[in-house]
Amino acid sequence: MKYVRPLFASLLGAAVCMTALGTSLLPVPAVAAEDAAVKIVVSGNAITNGDIARRVNFLKLQHQKGNLNQLARDQLVEEMLKRIEMKTRGVNISDQEINNAYKSFAERNKMTVAQLDQILNQAGVTPDHFKKYIMVQMGWGRLVSARFRATGMVSEQDAVQRMLKDGGKKPVATEYKLQQVIFVIPAAKRTPALIAKRKQEANALRSRFQNCETTRQQAKGMLDVTVRDLGRILEPELPPEWAKDVKAAGTGRTTPPHETDKGVEFLAVCSTRQLNDDRVAQMIFSLEGTESEAAQQKKAEELSNKYVKELRDKAKIVYR
Repeated sequence: MKYVRPLFASLLGAAVCMTALGTSLLPVPAVAAEDAAVKIVVSGNAITNGDIARRVNFLKLQHQKGNLNQLARDQLVEEMLKRIEMKTRGVNISDQEINNAYKSFAERNKMTVAQLDQILNQAGVTPDHFKKYIMVQMGWGRLVSARFRATGMVSEQDAVQRMLKDGGKKPVATEYKLQQVIFVIPAAKRTPALIAKRKQEANALRSRFQNCETTRQQAKGMLDVTVRDLGRILEPELPPEWAKDVKAAGTGRTTPPHETDKGVEFLAVCSTRQLNDDRVAQMIFSLEGTESEAAQQKKAEELSNKYVKELRDKAKIVYR
């Protein structure tokens, strides 16, 4: 059975599309005090003059045309709606994920991170503004993907009909029983040095890992370490940021540590098994790459736009 990545799993790739980055940039005037003036409030969250100015500069760097001020305002309102929804749903994107995406973007544009920093600063965008943009795109992709899994599944009847066409053969998927080990880092104490220290501690525990039954005993006495049983998760349901490492780990092994919003964590693969029941069939047929890339992108945009409209209808937006 051939799988494709879950729909919407990489909206960032399509969303971050500065097709050409200019290097001849005009000097940007010093930040004025009025940059802090609030121009839009989205459900109690402020968007300032400075935010709008940086987004206008970002649009210029993307070679966008038209009324850039209005486009910037519209984009920032939509992104604030998405950020609020991410917080409500508990979707957090770690600094490491953002920095990795930022670095990848620089490399795709044949630049170093330092060169990208310089261009964004000279253009009046700033690396921080672009990283916040990346964060929203990544988090929104996960929300839309989750929405698709919840509402976009083919019906049981359709799955049965599909299997009958295939001669009654059911698709097979791997089910993983996982355990999560978190080396907690409080947000107020998060520093590169502490992150490095916690990664070292995580790797030390991984080197002693035997099985999921002994993890808690091995972690006993270690400071701020949490062990959680995640239960059974089908391969198509694995979070995109963990899927590759989980599949590479194998039964009785652990993934490399990841930096997350909670601190540093790794997953242990307690056991695996192959399933081919009706639930698996529904999921596989729903996520299967039977449509063209253009059709998949259209479906992604439709679901995303519908989701945003729902959020906008419920929000209180004040323009000043």
